[in-house]
Amino acid sequence: MANIKSAKKRVLVIETKTARNKAIKSRVKTYVKKVDAAVAAGDKAAAQAALKEAISEINKAASKGVYHKNTASRKISRLSLAVNKLA
Repeated sequence: MANIKSAKKRVLVIETKTARNKAIKSRVKTYVKKVDAAVAAGDKAAAQAALKEAISEINKAASKGVYHKNTASRKISRLSLAVNKLA
């Protein structure tokens, strides 16, 4: 355990940020699962609606620094490709 006051503060700050990042990542995963479920069911309208929400959440996570911009772009690209493959 840290002895220096500033180090103790950093531990607390990191815990707070870790919890925030974890919550944001979990939220993104939930939206991605909704898109995947709609694609698996073959429901194009639901998949497109879910994709729109998922893209918004992924972009928010990237803007907050939870995901690197290239990671966010890759996730969006893969989801879009899956939705676009539906006939």
